[in-house]
Amino acid sequence: MLSDTSLPVIKATLPVVGEHIEEIAKRFYKHMFDARPDLLDGLFNRGNQADGRQQQALAGSIAAFAGLLVDNVDQVPDHLLSRVAHKHVSLGLSPDQYQIVHDHLMWAIVDVLGDAVTPDVAAAWDEVYWLMANMLINKERGLYNAVHLTPDTIWRTWRVAERIQETDDVVRFVVERIDEREVKPSLPGQYVTIKMAMHDGVHQPRQYSLTKADDGQHRQFAVKRVHGLETPDGEMSTLLHNEVQVGDEVVLSAPFGDVVLEYTDRPLVLASAGIGITPMAGMLSHLVKSGSQRQVMLLHADDSEASFPLRGQVRRTWPP
Repeated sequence: MLSDTSLPVIKATLPVVGEHIEEIAKRFYKHMFDARPDLLDGLFNRGNQADGRQQQALAGSIAAFAGLLVDNVDQVPDHLLSRVAHKHVSLGLSPDQYQIVHDHLMWAIVDVLGDAVTPDVAAAWDEVYWLMANMLINKERGLYNAVHLTPDTIWRTWRVAERIQETDDVVRFVVERIDEREVKPSLPGQYVTIKMAMHDGVHQPRQYSLTKADDGQHRQFAVKRVHGLETPDGEMSTLLHNEVQVGDEVVLSAPFGDVVLEYTDRPLVLASAGIGITPMAGMLSHLVKSGSQRQVMLLHADDSEASFPLRGQVRRTWPP
């Protein structure tokens, strides 16, 4: 929780910081990448930078965290950070990188707000940042430890064993292990990060839900081609659709993600639309593999049967 010194300062400055948080985020990222362009190679998704989603995510998480600290003075908003921590470990984020973010973020706050950032204001927002950062660092350490991996060892190379054209704009990839290292099992609903070199040599990460329960040798994920409207077409989806073929090798992270299916006897409703079927297909596959007798209703919306990705797998999988 916030200290007695910082609490009134954050309460008083939260509205003005919240009003300018998107501009702060934009300047933060530009300043950081100008100084550390290496962070764009394998860690940050430059597609999300181009369309503003990364800035919005940062702005939303910081503002929400500070607001919860102010509104719930006796509680720390631990639950808010679980999804962020899973995303971070799927990218191999390390604790030392939080200092880099801190330095450039605090620069951006001063750059945008100017003289309004007195020493007391700077100290209070510094406290907010490190409360959030240290909670994430601890969560991420626990996630790495749970699978006996580190930021460097979450990655492994797989070989494409099958490539299935599910619809006009969705391809399903089946990858097989090529070494004898232990495969960390996935939970129903989790995703992996794929990291590949783009044509300019810069590695880019993207997350894709696993669409089928592990069999110890293979993993499956489906990729929808991203057609840009105000931004360019998706780099990763275009590369995977146009160039990755059977026999090629790809680098994937261990599976992560906190939106997972609980094993209970309660009836289950799964609702999805379009490519949102991917985690649902994975959950159904896990239910079948575990011999579940749960009552399940799947509600899926699509333009037509022909545009329904993984329709064949879902029809074959459920009911078992």
